[in-house]
Amino acid sequence: MPLAVAELREDLLAAMDRKNHWAWPHFNEGHATRAQLLLHFAQEFEVYVRDFPVLLGRVHARCPHPEVRQDLAENLYEEETGKLSKGVPHPELFLIMMEGLGFPRARFTGIDLIPEAAAYRAFIDQITTRGSWIEGAALVTIFIEGSVDDRRRITTPEPEDPVDLEAELRRNALVEHYGVDPRFLDLKRAHHMVETGHRRMAWKMVLDHARSPRVADRIRRILARSLDLWLLYRDGVARACRIERPSSRSPG
Repeated sequence: MPLAVAELREDLLAAMDRKNHWAWPHFNEGHATRAQLLLHFAQEFEVYVRDFPVLLGRVHARCPHPEVRQDLAENLYEEETGKLSKGVPHPELFLIMMEGLGFPRARFTGIDLIPEAAAYRAFIDQITTRGSWIEGAALVTIFIEGSVDDRRRITTPEPEDPVDLEAELRRNALVEHYGVDPRFLDLKRAHHMVETGHRRMAWKMVLDHARSPRVADRIRRILARSLDLWLLYRDGVARACRIERPSSRSPG
């Protein structure tokens, strides 16, 4: 890997390392009320889950490189149809997961975005409709689709021993803390079936076409801005849920 590309990858991974939020333990450790859970998931659905296939389609339509379009088309096909995994579109699998949590799908229509969520979504729309294809790809396939786990997923070999997915799902926060039956978690199963390949594909398509310093710098700026707006969005959700930020002061 050329030095400049390796440096770009490290810079982007450093940004993804920060795609974490102080309020996650409130949700993941079973402290959230049902009202807080609904607000959290409704904002996620409206910001990107429902329209994720549309966002991929925008990037696909703007890309001039056939080999990249093929990779994007595979990802889009799975998100829109689920036919590479569970046979159900991913936004629909999300709603099924919400039904397992006791939230009817009617609660996920007519959602009003909080201001920070609206600002983040406006940025997503701006980049995917007016930016270059590679800016859109970096935003959608690396940042939105990715997580704080990206460094591990793309830099370490896949384990030789198969993961006991069903055991992992029984330890999932929705099951362990909120009583969801694992049968409602086909979204997690679909992600397990395709996600490692999609993560590696996303990073490869962006890094392979970011060889010029100008393009590399644009991608750095896109991910930095994405992270800033995402953190503000998650701060806004925490504020709307009235979750207090833990004090950073050590006892003494």
